[in-house]
Amino acid sequence: MKRQLNPSAFNKWIYDIIDDYTHRIEVYKGGAGSGKSYGGCQKMILKSMKMKRRVLFVRKISNTLKASIWQLVLDLLSEVGIKEFCRINKSDLEIELPNGSIFLFKGLDDPEKIKSITGITDVIIEEATELNLDDFTQLNLRLRPKELFPQIYLFFNPVSKKNWVYDYFFIGDIPLDTLIIETTYKDNKFLTDDYVKTLNDLQYRNPAYYKIYTLGEFATLDKLVFPIYEKRLISDDEITGLPKWIGLDFGYVNDPSAIVNGYIDEDNKKIYVKGEYVRKGMLNDEIANVMIKLGLAKDKSYGDSAEPKSIAEIQRSGVNIEATEKGKDSVIHGIQWLQQYELIVDERCFKVIEELDNYSWKKDKKTGEYINEPVDTFNHTIDAIRYGLNKYIKGIRKAKVYKKPIGL
Repeated sequence: MKRQLNPSAFNKWIYDIIDDYTHRIEVYKGGAGSGKSYGGCQKMILKSMKMKRRVLFVRKISNTLKASIWQLVLDLLSEVGIKEFCRINKSDLEIELPNGSIFLFKGLDDPEKIKSITGITDVIIEEATELNLDDFTQLNLRLRPKELFPQIYLFFNPVSKKNWVYDYFFIGDIPLDTLIIETTYKDNKFLTDDYVKTLNDLQYRNPAYYKIYTLGEFATLDKLVFPIYEKRLISDDEITGLPKWIGLDFGYVNDPSAIVNGYIDEDNKKIYVKGEYVRKGMLNDEIANVMIKLGLAKDKSYGDSAEPKSIAEIQRSGVNIEATEKGKDSVIHGIQWLQQYELIVDERCFKVIEELDNYSWKKDKKTGEYINEPVDTFNHTIDAIRYGLNKYIKGIRKAKVYKKPIGL
């Protein structure tokens, strides 16, 4: 099989292991544009063409599948030249290859559906850092086919050392039967010059993102703004009757737009983060449509007051949104207020979790001490949370803010 392949269709690092199925777990850690998902899916498609397989492709949230791993697999099937011979079920997200191999695409937000799937020979986990250790453990335990060469592939950017993948695969001894594959954009010969420039420019615009997405390295844990929060499934019973809040932070090309919603329990000083929608490249009418589709149009929401035109356009689409009230030091005032509450985040809000695990305090360049000002990185969903809670935060804005070492 390998002799029939065209090496030019592959990056060298994946071509070198294209027929190696000896490791039960393959970990694909890499920066943005490194080709990790592309290469791993190439390998799984070729494996499934050689032998009959039943492959489960998963992400934490089911509605993120179509625009990511599902579309990637369809594109690769076209490149291989067999898409037109496959049976493609777009409603159930299933693909049957000409030789009878089956590709199933599922979200882990419906665990009962996963439990009902039998005979899985391989698992592909896209954005593995969105999962938790229990998710991975359950998938690993369910992979017990009679067929040879069962495998799990994990694809991810190394966002935070607080994430379970860091402790599990990169601290101490590597788990048995595990292959670690580390790549950066330099390992992907198919990237355009413009995209390479964008990645390299991060060293000047956003050093933290440069380390993760350009160099493919885990972020260094610093003094976190929110070192303690609770991450779990939030039941409907515990939020029944509580006031709802909705916040919107705008982005477009370099940064995503973030819609976050939740509930507040003022009596018990608890803030619940229940839902999120985070995506780059959204126009205002698309943002409005998403909020309508998610059922967030009627309740009062708050967006960044720096975007009055965007607020007005979204309002005209039928969304009940207002601009936040900002004043001097509004960011630090909002943080101080949030820190008075117990923060409970639904485990499906993986972007909020990612930011909380990375949102850190600045260091004074001269003294090296931390100051009472956050780094302007990993803050899009957190800004949206502040905006959504705007009317509750206003009461503390007379407090004095000290921009001096905070002694953390």
